Amino acid sequence: MAGGSKLVIYAALAGNAAIAVTKFVAAGMTGSSAMLSEAIHSVVDTGNQVLLLFGLARAKRPPDAEHPYGYGMEVYFWSFVVAILIFGLGAGVSFYEGLLHLRAPEPPTSYRINYIVLGLAMLFEGASWLIALREMNRIKGRRTLWQAVQRSKDPSMFTVLFEDSAALLGLFIAFLGLLASQHLGWHWADGAASIGIAAVLALAAAGLAHETRSLLIGEAAAPETRAAIRQMIADEVVVERINELRTIHLGPENVLANISLDFRDDAALADVEGTVNRLEARIREAYPEFKYIFIEAQAREEMMGQPFGTRTGP
Repeated sequence: MAGGSKLVIYAALAGNAAIAVTKFVAAGMTGSSAMLSEAIHSVVDTGNQVLLLFGLARAKRPPDAEHPYGYGMEVYFWSFVVAILIFGLGAGVSFYEGLLHLRAPEPPTSYRINYIVLGLAMLFEGASWLIALREMNRIKGRRTLWQAVQRSKDPSMFTVLFEDSAALLGLFIAFLGLLASQHLGWHWADGAASIGIAAVLALAAAGLAHETRSLLIGEAAAPETRAAIRQMIADEVVVERINELRTIHLGPENVLANISLDFRDDAALADVEGTVNRLEARIREAYPEFKYIFIEAQAREEMMGQPFGTRTGP
Protein backbone atom coordinates (compact mmCIF):
# COMPACT_ATOMS: atom_id res chain seq x y z
CA MET A 1 0.00 0.00 0.00
CA ALA A 2 2.90 2.37 0.71
CA GLY A 3 4.10 2.05 -2.88
CA GLY A 4 0.64 2.92 -4.18
CA SER A 5 0.47 5.90 -1.84
CA LYS A 6 3.78 7.28 -3.09
CA LEU A 7 2.76 6.83 -6.72
CA VAL A 8 -0.41 8.83 -6.09
CA ILE A 9 1.46 11.57 -4.23
CA TYR A 10 4.25 11.88 -6.82
CA ALA A 11 1.70 12.13 -9.62
CA ALA A 12 -0.21 14.86 -7.76
CA LEU A 13 3.03 16.69 -6.87
CA ALA A 14 4.24 16.83 -10.46
CA GLY A 15 0.87 17.94 -11.79
CA ASN A 16 0.24 20.61 -9.17
CA ALA A 17 3.73 22.13 -9.45
CA ALA A 18 3.39 22.56 -13.21
CA ILE A 19 -0.17 23.83 -12.96
CA ALA A 20 0.69 26.37 -10.24
CA VAL A 21 3.34 28.06 -12.39
CA THR A 22 1.00 28.17 -15.38
CA LYS A 23 -1.87 29.63 -13.36
CA PHE A 24 0.28 32.35 -11.80
CA VAL A 25 1.48 33.41 -15.24
CA ALA A 26 -2.09 33.49 -16.54
CA ALA A 27 -3.37 35.37 -13.47
CA GLY A 28 -0.60 37.97 -13.85
CA MET A 29 -1.35 38.45 -17.56
CA THR A 30 -5.14 38.60 -17.27
CA GLY A 31 -5.86 39.92 -13.76
CA SER A 32 -8.41 37.14 -13.11
CA SER A 33 -9.32 36.72 -9.44
CA ALA A 34 -10.55 33.16 -9.95
CA MET A 35 -7.32 32.25 -11.73
CA LEU A 36 -5.23 33.72 -8.90
CA SER A 37 -7.28 31.71 -6.38
CA GLU A 38 -6.69 28.59 -8.43
CA ALA A 39 -2.95 29.34 -8.57
CA ILE A 40 -2.85 29.68 -4.77
CA HIS A 41 -4.82 26.45 -4.50
CA SER A 42 -2.25 24.63 -6.64
CA VAL A 43 0.64 25.99 -4.55
CA VAL A 44 -1.04 24.78 -1.37
CA ASP A 45 -1.66 21.38 -2.94
CA THR A 46 1.99 21.15 -4.03
CA GLY A 47 3.15 21.92 -0.50
CA ASN A 48 0.68 19.39 0.85
CA GLN A 49 2.17 16.61 -1.26
CA VAL A 50 5.63 17.49 0.05
CA LEU A 51 4.30 17.25 3.62
CA LEU A 52 2.70 13.87 2.91
CA LEU A 53 5.97 12.52 1.53
CA PHE A 54 7.76 13.93 4.58
CA GLY A 55 5.25 12.17 6.85
CA LEU A 56 5.68 8.86 5.02
CA ALA A 57 9.46 9.11 5.36
CA ARG A 58 9.31 9.86 9.09
CA ALA A 59 6.79 7.07 9.66
CA LYS A 60 9.36 4.52 8.46
CA ARG A 61 11.75 5.22 11.33
CA PRO A 62 12.29 2.14 13.52
CA PRO A 63 11.04 1.99 17.13
CA ASP A 64 13.27 3.43 19.82
CA ALA A 65 13.21 4.00 23.59
CA GLU A 66 11.03 7.10 23.27
CA HIS A 67 8.61 5.56 20.75
CA PRO A 68 8.59 1.80 21.36
CA TYR A 69 5.81 1.20 18.83
CA GLY A 70 7.41 3.19 16.04
CA TYR A 71 6.51 6.40 14.26
CA GLY A 72 3.69 5.21 12.03
CA MET A 73 1.25 7.83 13.32
CA GLU A 74 3.43 10.58 11.83
CA VAL A 75 1.44 10.02 8.64
CA TYR A 76 -1.77 10.84 10.49
CA PHE A 77 -0.31 13.98 12.04
CA TRP A 78 0.99 15.42 8.78
CA SER A 79 -2.26 14.58 7.00
CA PHE A 80 -4.06 16.62 9.65
CA VAL A 81 -1.62 19.49 9.04
CA VAL A 82 -2.50 19.27 5.35
CA ALA A 83 -6.19 19.67 6.22
CA ILE A 84 -5.37 22.80 8.23
CA LEU A 85 -3.33 24.26 5.36
CA ILE A 86 -6.10 23.60 2.84
CA PHE A 87 -8.53 25.45 5.08
CA GLY A 88 -6.24 28.25 6.30
CA LEU A 89 -4.24 29.05 3.17
CA GLY A 90 -6.28 27.63 0.30
CA ALA A 91 -9.78 28.55 1.45
CA GLY A 92 -8.78 31.64 3.47
CA VAL A 93 -6.73 33.36 0.75
CA SER A 94 -9.26 32.46 -1.97
CA PHE A 95 -12.09 33.93 0.11
CA TYR A 96 -10.14 37.14 0.74
CA GLU A 97 -9.20 37.49 -2.91
CA GLY A 98 -12.83 36.96 -3.92
CA LEU A 99 -14.04 39.67 -1.53
CA LEU A 100 -11.56 42.17 -2.96
CA HIS A 101 -12.79 41.57 -6.50
CA LEU A 102 -16.42 41.69 -5.47
CA ARG A 103 -15.87 45.16 -4.05
CA ALA A 104 -14.07 46.35 -7.19
CA PRO A 105 -14.94 43.96 -10.04
CA GLU A 106 -12.83 44.17 -13.20
CA PRO A 107 -13.00 41.95 -16.28
CA PRO A 108 -9.95 39.80 -17.11
CA THR A 109 -7.75 41.26 -19.83
CA SER A 110 -7.69 37.97 -21.78
CA TYR A 111 -10.34 35.31 -21.55
CA ARG A 112 -8.58 33.09 -24.07
CA ILE A 113 -5.47 32.65 -21.93
CA ASN A 114 -7.59 31.79 -18.90
CA TYR A 115 -9.59 29.21 -20.83
CA ILE A 116 -6.43 27.58 -22.20
CA VAL A 117 -4.88 27.38 -18.73
CA LEU A 118 -8.08 26.03 -17.19
CA GLY A 119 -8.31 23.38 -19.91
CA LEU A 120 -4.71 22.27 -19.36
CA ALA A 121 -5.21 22.27 -15.59
CA MET A 122 -8.30 20.08 -15.96
CA LEU A 123 -6.28 17.59 -18.00
CA PHE A 124 -3.43 17.43 -15.47
CA GLU A 125 -5.70 17.38 -12.43
CA GLY A 126 -7.90 14.79 -14.10
CA ALA A 127 -4.92 12.52 -14.74
CA SER A 128 -3.80 12.81 -11.10
CA TRP A 129 -7.38 12.23 -9.91
CA LEU A 130 -7.70 9.09 -12.06
CA ILE A 131 -4.47 7.67 -10.61
CA ALA A 132 -5.71 8.29 -7.05
CA LEU A 133 -9.14 6.84 -7.89
CA ARG A 134 -7.58 3.76 -9.48
CA GLU A 135 -5.54 3.07 -6.35
CA MET A 136 -8.60 3.50 -4.12
CA ASN A 137 -10.64 1.18 -6.35
CA ARG A 138 -7.85 -1.39 -6.17
CA ILE A 139 -8.04 -1.61 -2.37
CA LYS A 140 -11.71 -0.89 -1.68
CA GLY A 141 -13.03 -4.36 -2.58
CA ARG A 142 -16.80 -4.51 -2.51
CA ARG A 143 -17.19 -1.33 -0.50
CA THR A 144 -18.40 1.93 -1.97
CA LEU A 145 -15.80 4.62 -2.53
CA TRP A 146 -16.97 6.58 0.52
CA GLN A 147 -16.88 3.45 2.68
CA ALA A 148 -13.35 2.79 1.44
CA VAL A 149 -12.29 6.30 2.47
CA GLN A 150 -13.86 5.84 5.91
CA ARG A 151 -12.22 2.44 6.37
CA SER A 152 -8.85 3.42 4.92
CA LYS A 153 -5.97 3.63 7.40
CA ASP A 154 -3.70 5.33 4.84
CA PRO A 155 -4.62 9.05 4.82
CA SER A 156 -2.01 9.88 2.19
CA MET A 157 -4.17 7.98 -0.29
CA PHE A 158 -7.51 9.65 0.33
CA THR A 159 -5.93 13.06 0.99
CA VAL A 160 -4.82 13.26 -2.64
CA LEU A 161 -8.26 12.08 -3.75
CA PHE A 162 -9.90 14.82 -1.65
CA GLU A 163 -7.51 17.46 -2.99
CA ASP A 164 -7.88 16.48 -6.64
CA SER A 165 -11.67 16.29 -6.38
CA ALA A 166 -11.74 19.77 -4.85
CA ALA A 167 -9.32 21.00 -7.53
CA LEU A 168 -11.48 19.72 -10.39
CA LEU A 169 -14.60 21.26 -8.89
CA GLY A 170 -12.73 24.53 -8.29
CA LEU A 171 -11.60 24.61 -11.92
CA PHE A 172 -15.17 24.13 -13.06
CA ILE A 173 -16.32 27.00 -10.83
CA ALA A 174 -13.55 29.24 -12.20
CA PHE A 175 -14.66 28.33 -15.72
CA LEU A 176 -18.27 29.31 -14.96
CA GLY A 177 -17.10 32.61 -13.45
CA LEU A 178 -15.16 33.46 -16.60
CA LEU A 179 -18.09 32.52 -18.83
CA ALA A 180 -20.46 34.74 -16.83
CA SER A 181 -18.00 37.63 -16.93
CA GLN A 182 -17.40 37.32 -20.68
CA HIS A 183 -20.87 36.60 -22.06
CA LEU A 184 -23.22 38.10 -19.45
CA GLY A 185 -21.15 41.07 -18.42
CA TRP A 186 -21.23 39.93 -14.79
CA HIS A 187 -17.68 40.96 -13.95
CA TRP A 188 -18.40 40.33 -10.27
CA ALA A 189 -18.79 36.63 -11.16
CA ASP A 190 -15.00 36.27 -11.25
CA GLY A 191 -14.76 37.29 -7.60
CA ALA A 192 -17.81 35.18 -6.74
CA ALA A 193 -16.05 32.19 -8.33
CA SER A 194 -13.11 32.75 -5.95
CA ILE A 195 -15.49 32.60 -3.00
CA GLY A 196 -17.05 29.46 -4.44
CA ILE A 197 -13.60 27.90 -4.72
CA ALA A 198 -12.94 28.86 -1.09
CA ALA A 199 -16.16 27.09 -0.05
CA VAL A 200 -15.13 23.92 -1.92
CA LEU A 201 -11.70 23.95 -0.27
CA ALA A 202 -13.24 24.50 3.17
CA LEU A 203 -15.54 21.51 2.70
CA ALA A 204 -12.65 19.33 1.48
CA ALA A 205 -10.55 20.40 4.46
CA ALA A 206 -13.40 19.63 6.87
CA GLY A 207 -13.87 16.14 5.41
CA LEU A 208 -10.16 15.42 5.50
CA ALA A 209 -9.81 16.73 9.06
CA HIS A 210 -12.71 14.53 10.18
CA GLU A 211 -11.13 11.37 8.76
CA THR A 212 -7.60 12.08 10.02
CA ARG A 213 -8.90 13.10 13.47
CA SER A 214 -10.42 9.64 13.84
CA LEU A 215 -7.08 8.04 12.91
CA LEU A 216 -5.16 10.28 15.32
CA ILE A 217 -7.48 9.34 18.18
CA GLY A 218 -6.94 5.66 17.39
CA GLU A 219 -8.99 3.42 15.10
CA ALA A 220 -9.44 -0.31 15.48
CA ALA A 221 -8.70 -2.82 12.76
CA ALA A 222 -11.51 -3.45 10.30
CA PRO A 223 -14.52 -5.41 11.65
CA GLU A 224 -13.92 -8.26 9.21
CA THR A 225 -10.32 -8.51 10.40
CA ARG A 226 -11.38 -8.70 14.03
CA ALA A 227 -14.01 -11.29 13.15
CA ALA A 228 -11.40 -13.43 11.38
CA ILE A 229 -9.10 -13.27 14.41
CA ARG A 230 -11.97 -14.30 16.66
CA GLN A 231 -12.54 -17.30 14.42
CA MET A 232 -8.85 -18.22 14.66
CA ILE A 233 -9.14 -18.12 18.43
CA ALA A 234 -12.34 -20.17 18.37
CA ASP A 235 -10.50 -22.88 16.44
CA GLU A 236 -8.19 -23.46 19.41
CA VAL A 237 -9.59 -26.29 21.56
CA VAL A 238 -7.99 -25.18 24.85
CA VAL A 239 -9.52 -21.67 24.72
CA GLU A 240 -12.68 -21.42 26.83
CA ARG A 241 -13.66 -17.87 25.82
CA ILE A 242 -12.35 -14.49 24.66
CA ASN A 243 -12.23 -11.94 27.45
CA GLU A 244 -10.98 -9.06 25.34
CA LEU A 245 -9.86 -8.43 21.80
CA ARG A 246 -8.65 -4.89 21.26
CA THR A 247 -6.80 -3.53 18.26
CA ILE A 248 -5.50 -0.09 17.31
CA HIS A 249 -3.79 1.26 14.22
CA LEU A 250 -0.44 2.87 15.04
CA GLY A 251 0.04 3.62 11.35
CA PRO A 252 -1.29 2.49 7.96
CA GLU A 253 0.67 -0.77 8.20
CA ASN A 254 1.26 -0.99 11.94
CA VAL A 255 -1.42 -2.55 14.17
CA LEU A 256 -1.28 -3.46 17.84
CA ALA A 257 -3.50 -6.25 19.21
CA ASN A 258 -4.18 -6.94 22.88
CA ILE A 259 -5.93 -10.27 23.47
CA SER A 260 -7.05 -11.70 26.80
CA LEU A 261 -8.11 -15.36 26.77
CA ASP A 262 -9.69 -17.63 29.35
CA PHE A 263 -8.17 -21.08 28.86
CA ARG A 264 -9.73 -24.35 29.98
CA ASP A 265 -8.89 -25.19 33.58
CA ASP A 266 -7.56 -28.60 32.60
CA ALA A 267 -5.27 -27.22 29.87
CA ALA A 268 -1.58 -28.06 30.35
CA LEU A 269 0.93 -25.21 30.41
CA ALA A 270 2.60 -26.57 27.28
CA ASP A 271 -0.75 -26.49 25.46
CA VAL A 272 -1.36 -22.88 26.53
CA GLU A 273 2.11 -21.81 25.37
CA GLY A 274 1.66 -23.67 22.09
CA THR A 275 -1.72 -22.04 21.51
CA VAL A 276 -0.32 -18.54 22.14
CA ASN A 277 2.59 -19.12 19.77
CA ARG A 278 0.33 -20.63 17.11
CA LEU A 279 -2.18 -17.76 17.29
CA GLU A 280 0.54 -15.14 16.96
CA ALA A 281 1.96 -16.92 13.92
CA ARG A 282 -1.46 -17.33 12.27
CA ILE A 283 -2.45 -13.71 12.83
CA ARG A 284 0.84 -12.38 11.46
CA GLU A 285 0.66 -14.68 8.46
CA ALA A 286 -2.88 -13.56 7.59
CA TYR A 287 -2.34 -9.90 8.53
CA PRO A 288 1.32 -8.81 8.25
CA GLU A 289 0.38 -5.32 9.43
CA PHE A 290 -0.08 -6.72 12.96
CA LYS A 291 3.37 -5.82 14.22
CA TYR A 292 2.59 -6.10 17.96
CA ILE A 293 0.47 -8.93 19.39
CA PHE A 294 0.05 -9.42 23.13
CA ILE A 295 -1.86 -12.50 24.29
CA GLU A 296 -2.42 -13.09 27.98
CA ALA A 297 -4.09 -15.93 29.87
CA GLN A 298 -6.60 -14.62 32.37
CA ALA A 299 -9.56 -16.22 34.07
CA ARG A 300 -12.81 -14.40 33.31
CA GLU A 301 -13.63 -14.18 37.02
CA GLU A 302 -10.44 -12.20 37.61
CA MET A 303 -11.55 -9.58 35.11
CA MET A 304 -15.04 -8.97 36.44
CA GLY A 305 -13.88 -6.30 38.88
CA GLN A 306 -11.62 -4.47 36.39
CA PRO A 307 -12.73 -1.43 34.39
CA PHE A 308 -14.13 -2.55 31.04
CA GLY A 309 -12.94 -6.02 31.95
CA THR A 310 -15.99 -7.82 30.63
CA ARG A 311 -15.95 -6.03 27.28
CA THR A 312 -14.92 -7.77 24.09
CA GLY A 313 -14.78 -4.60 22.01
CA PRO A 314 -12.28 -3.58 19.38
